[in-house]
Amino acid sequence: MSKTPLINLVGPPNSGKTTLFNIFSGKHFKTVNYPGSTVEYSSSDFLDKFNINAKILDSPGLISLNANSPDEEVAIESLFNQPNNGIPDLILVTADASQITRHLLLTKQLIEAGFKVILVLTMIDILNRKNLKVNTSLLSEILGIDVVAVNGRTEEGIDELTVKIKENLSKGKNIPDHNILSTFKDKDYLINTFEKIESISSKVIESVTPDIENANKQLNIQNPILRESTQKPDALTLKIDKYLLHKYFGFIFFLLMMGAIFTSIFWLAAPLMDLVDTLFSSLANYAAESLGNNWFSHLISDGIISGTGAVLIFLPQILILFLILGLLEDTGYLARGATLIDKPLSMIGLNGKSFVPMLSGFACAIPAILSTRTIPNRRERFLTIFIIPLMSCSARLPVYVLIIAYLTPPDKPWLAGFFLSFVYLISIILSVVVAFVINKFNKSLIKTQDDSSFILELPTYKLPKLKVVLRNSYENSKEYILRAGPIILVLSLLIWFLTYMPNHSPEFDKTGMTEEEIILLEKSERISNSYAAKIGIFIEPIMNPLGMDWRVGVSLIAAFAAREVFVSSMALIFKVTDDENIQNSLLTAMRDAKIESNGEPLFTTATSIGLIFFFIFALQCISTIAVSRKETGSWRIPILQLTIFTSTAYLFTFLIVNVLRMIGIN
Repeated sequence: MSKTPLINLVGPPNSGKTTLFNIFSGKHFKTVNYPGSTVEYSSSDFLDKFNINAKILDSPGLISLNANSPDEEVAIESLFNQPNNGIPDLILVTADASQITRHLLLTKQLIEAGFKVILVLTMIDILNRKNLKVNTSLLSEILGIDVVAVNGRTEEGIDELTVKIKENLSKGKNIPDHNILSTFKDKDYLINTFEKIESISSKVIESVTPDIENANKQLNIQNPILRESTQKPDALTLKIDKYLLHKYFGFIFFLLMMGAIFTSIFWLAAPLMDLVDTLFSSLANYAAESLGNNWFSHLISDGIISGTGAVLIFLPQILILFLILGLLEDTGYLARGATLIDKPLSMIGLNGKSFVPMLSGFACAIPAILSTRTIPNRRERFLTIFIIPLMSCSARLPVYVLIIAYLTPPDKPWLAGFFLSFVYLISIILSVVVAFVINKFNKSLIKTQDDSSFILELPTYKLPKLKVVLRNSYENSKEYILRAGPIILVLSLLIWFLTYMPNHSPEFDKTGMTEEEIILLEKSERISNSYAAKIGIFIEPIMNPLGMDWRVGVSLIAAFAAREVFVSSMALIFKVTDDENIQNSLLTAMRDAKIESNGEPLFTTATSIGLIFFFIFALQCISTIAVSRKETGSWRIPILQLTIFTSTAYLFTFLIVNVLRMIGIN
């Protein structure tokens, strides 16, 4: 049987690999400026305009064929025998032309292993700004392979690369030698290879001017790298880093930026939230009026529309969060954040490589845990996985926003933004404390003595491509809806069933009552006799010490499947009215809510702050537990996470609520 040829795209981090994949495939995958951003494979057919009958595979970034992390081990092994496609027919290896001395190692190893290779030189515009160029013909002659220079922004050189790809595919595939990997680990081999690469670099890097004397000066070799003139960092980048990487000012800027981000989440999102809120409340009202006062009407208006709308109202804030993170990624600041945070993290047994997974945890714990594969040290990887659930992910944002909106005046978004920044800061501090305690006092949790190091290439600052950032923010937000939407809908229907059934219709004197008052009284009586009330009565002894009743308890149980469901569960249980928008109606219901056993207010400053701390700690995500089990290889760490974090959440909530009450904050 004939098989579609496979072209594997490999290269060091920040060498333009994913940009090249996007050009050939027509995809729009995110390219970021820190190592380990590509954790999983992306495959695609070539666009029709290239007329190449082959699959192209974008693999995780590789510096060499010497694996230093689980992510690199998988990538290297797949080169020799890709699980679904076998041995690649051709390898396109990207190398930054301005960093050719370091990036040629991978190319040399691939050639020596017996692969059919085309070297794609990227970032040629950066090299040209230094009045230098690479003699691709000479480099091709020395290496014995085709070499093509391309510009990822202008797509210059892509036509030539397309021709070379077709020529190489027509010659069949090579069978690589897997046994040679052991040779690559030899110290003498590496020293000799880098000496050869330096010699090659001195020959192929040329001045773009005919000034031979100046060219000789520029190509003068200083062991072990080219002279500073060929490796000199961007001047603007150096000026900016003088402040952003300053040991004092750098941290101040970082904290100010985080505060501005979370204030923007409230301020910028407010008009869009009002629009979404108005839309869902209008739909709920229309459904209720059109279908009448019956169980089907309540199912559609209260169960589906209001329940889903109570969560989707926070989508604008999540979109803005992804947008800001995307801007930070595209500018190159995330690599600086990792550099700044390396020293503090080293004090708790981690290093700067844990920064990106931890930061990703603010969006979602699942991809954050997957991205820890790029951490070569096993103990640090497992420790990072352990604390990632403490990062306040986007699923917690609807809960935080609701409770903060309850606690702060609506006309002071800056105060709400400050409060939200404080919540995120607390989650970071608590994760640091947990990591410190585990690292110092529980060595038995993660039994390994791997060596640890942190080396990071800082990219130059770049103007973000707004179109790309907006597209990625849209894709991430869509993924949030697709991931959370079905869960929210199913659980909203389940909670509606528990709060509506067994559909007890009380008999009472309706004289002098309006239709709205009759409906509200029926709802109140129905929920008091519902299945949810019976479950709540069973768990109420656990909730009473926290100053809460069964209604909050049922919502917390529902949130263990997906944290976002807490808000829609509250909206259903409290049977929000339809004469206002959904959020305002829910806030009003919260302000009016009384504990049924003693008539005291249910939501106070103390209990609301206690709820925030419960959600900071509690591991309420089944998917996170499953991914943690998969990445650590056993149930030990996920069970410890679930037990420790949830019990600590209850304990902290109990202490905070009761201490605040004791000092008169209630």
